[in-house]
Amino acid sequence: MAKLYLNESPNEKVEKLRPKKETISFLLNYSKALNVLDGKHMQYENLLN
Repeated sequence: MAKLYLNESPNEKVEKLRPKKETISFLLNYSKALNVLDGKHMQYENLLN
């Protein structure tokens, strides 16, 4: 069944990904600004700008 979904190995697909520097910078800055607080029954996500 895996043959139906994968024509290439997963490693070959990962090697083809070449994100732009802007994308990497955006993701790193977003992760630095994200703050997750645990409440009694849920989690609260705050984006600290």
